[in-house]
Amino acid sequence: MGLRITAVLTAIALSISPVAAEPLAKELFGAASKASSHTSAPFGGYAKGCLAGGQQLAESGPTWQAMRLSRNRNWGHPRTIGFIDRLSRAAAAQPGWNGLYIGDISQPRGGPMLTGHRSHQLGLDIDVWMLPARDLTLNRTERENLSSISTRRANGAFVNENWTPAHHRILKAAASDPDVARIFVFPGAKVQMCKDARGDRSWLRKIRPWWGHHYHFHVRLKCPSNAGACVNQAPPPAGDGCDQAQEWVDNILNPPPPDPNAKPAPPRKELRMADLPQQCAQVLSR
Repeated sequence: MGLRITAVLTAIALSISPVAAEPLAKELFGAASKASSHTSAPFGGYAKGCLAGGQQLAESGPTWQAMRLSRNRNWGHPRTIGFIDRLSRAAAAQPGWNGLYIGDISQPRGGPMLTGHRSHQLGLDIDVWMLPARDLTLNRTERENLSSISTRRANGAFVNENWTPAHHRILKAAASDPDVARIFVFPGAKVQMCKDARGDRSWLRKIRPWWGHHYHFHVRLKCPSNAGACVNQAPPPAGDGCDQAQEWVDNILNPPPPDPNAKPAPPRKELRMADLPQQCAQVLSR
């Protein structure tokens, strides 16, 4: 009887897929506390990739502070660090702002995160708080406990009293930067910006409505021109996107009836190393 049980257990063990036994990619990348020793380069896509040679955003700069330092997500591509410096200087020129509070960028080696974002894997995504950064001398404890502010009302259909012309100007400055691919913000903010924009409206194309994104806005940078293994997202549709944003708002205020034939969304797939670009194994190696 013992030999038969052993044979059955052996057969079961051999039938288990090696992929199923492979650790989740988020566990491997989440365990890395420092950047790899490679030249800086993003590999793969924003939601399925990694970052070699990441650069850590200084905890405090002349016009920014990195928030929630315990997460260790203040790492990015060098172009990202440069962009934060540029945008925070523009923000510091706004009344009531001394710069920016910067939320998540990426983990030290990018890749899938243990919690939260599906993107932010290349060191090219930045969360910028809506809270005006008036105090740039916050200590680590204060950065853990301070909260941003919501700028929406009516579930994102409109901006609230926390929204100011300075938010508009900072978002415009971000969208006008040539390194930026798109910016995610709640639908009501996009509609308000469409109403308030004067003159050249081409920058509005990069402002894309998305659920949430009322405590922060999310900037996504283009792949660097020399990063051949980085996969850009498809460009935003032509035009300023204001009509589409208004449709989002209309659907918030008057939700369409549910589709009785709609299929439930498939469960979120947990990425394993085999799902990522081959270079990501090297990113973890040193």
